Amino acid sequence: MAALEGPGRAPGEARSGSSTFTRRGVRLYLSLRDRPGTSTEPREARRPPVGRVVVTLGVVSLLTDISSESVASILPLYLTAVVGLSPAAFGLVDGLYQGISALVRVVSGWGSDRTGHPKWVAMAGYGLSFVARIFLLFAGGLAAISSVLAVDRIGKGIRTAPRDAMISAAADPAHLGRAFGVHRSLDTVGAAIGPLLAALILWAIPDGYGTVLVTSLCFAFLGVALLGLLVPSGTGARTPAQAPVPEFRWREVSTPSLRRLLVVAGVLGLLTVGDGFLYLVLLDSTEFDPRWFPVLYVGTNVAYLALAVPLGRLADRVGRTRVLVLGHLALAAAYLCAALPLLGAATAVVTLALLGTFYAATDGVLAAVAGRVVPAHLRASGIATAQTVVVVARMLASVGFGLLWFALGPTVAMLALGAVLAAVVPAALAALGRLDEPAPA
Repeated sequence: MAALEGPGRAPGEARSGSSTFTRRGVRLYLSLRDRPGTSTEPREARRPPVGRVVVTLGVVSLLTDISSESVASILPLYLTAVVGLSPAAFGLVDGLYQGISALVRVVSGWGSDRTGHPKWVAMAGYGLSFVARIFLLFAGGLAAISSVLAVDRIGKGIRTAPRDAMISAAADPAHLGRAFGVHRSLDTVGAAIGPLLAALILWAIPDGYGTVLVTSLCFAFLGVALLGLLVPSGTGARTPAQAPVPEFRWREVSTPSLRRLLVVAGVLGLLTVGDGFLYLVLLDSTEFDPRWFPVLYVGTNVAYLALAVPLGRLADRVGRTRVLVLGHLALAAAYLCAALPLLGAATAVVTLALLGTFYAATDGVLAAVAGRVVPAHLRASGIATAQTVVVVARMLASVGFGLLWFALGPTVAMLALGAVLAAVVPAALAALGRLDEPAPA
């Protein structure tokens, strides 16, 4: 034993030296652990700010939006200029088109939370939209087309909340705004490609609407296939360590923070009309060639694409509710530009840039806020509830603006709406404060 303790050293001295070495090792370990940028967690426990699941879901949305927007981009002009609907009638159709998905959003969010398998709930929504594309090939007349588009919107309502819940579960909570920004950027790429693709097909093939519909169907199929094959089934599901949810309890979802968010988002939604109305006002005030009407959607989506990630990262830094509310000032400015074309030919460009800024500051950020103010196991229900309130409010806004257009004319109606929206923003900012802290699990 003496030999093991080293030559010329008593047993007590050997233990003292070992203890000293151990204390130094502990101090070194603690200093390394506390050093910024150093983590002692296992590598697999640390998540990147934007993971593979978020990117894959973004590509699925990209393909699906190419499918839907290639058809939807011509609807406002078609219904008013070709079918001959009045602005009030178009407001009703546009409101129903936006609001029909609200009927199923909360139900799909509950189903996602209840089963713990949001992927398959989202899969049902994407699949329903794909089936609607098949029937759209054979639909004829306004009633049939409207019915098929309504089914497509129901599919969108089913898939949105579970998809956003998967994004929220897969992303690093500190970079949630960035994750939603990346997803919305990819989603917007598809929304920009869709109208361009439709325009190119129609330029190359006169009356090639059937070709547009077949192309739309192919992209819808690719989106469903990608979701089914590449997104893991357990994405966003409850883990075994979490207690199962035996029944849905609204009081668990309806936290005080969520209720405050719903009130503010609903009021702001009542002052947000559909893009089609804004483009029709722009067309009325600037008198550009109607053949370029579908390109307006592309301009908005390009601005959205460029700003979704930067504004998502800004929301993570300065506060998501702050960016969410202040983004409505860009919408108020877009109303002003569309109604008063003071910049001449550049009016359309500025209007589309402002509208894209509004969407980049609000769309994904709303889901990021709503998903963090409810318990984690009810995330999809919280997101669905917030999105439903906004969709219903915007549906009412479109119907109301159609009547306001009929009574006051497009310019006065748009200016009045913009003035009220600008006046509401400070009160909304004060009412929300900052709801960025997560709810207790």
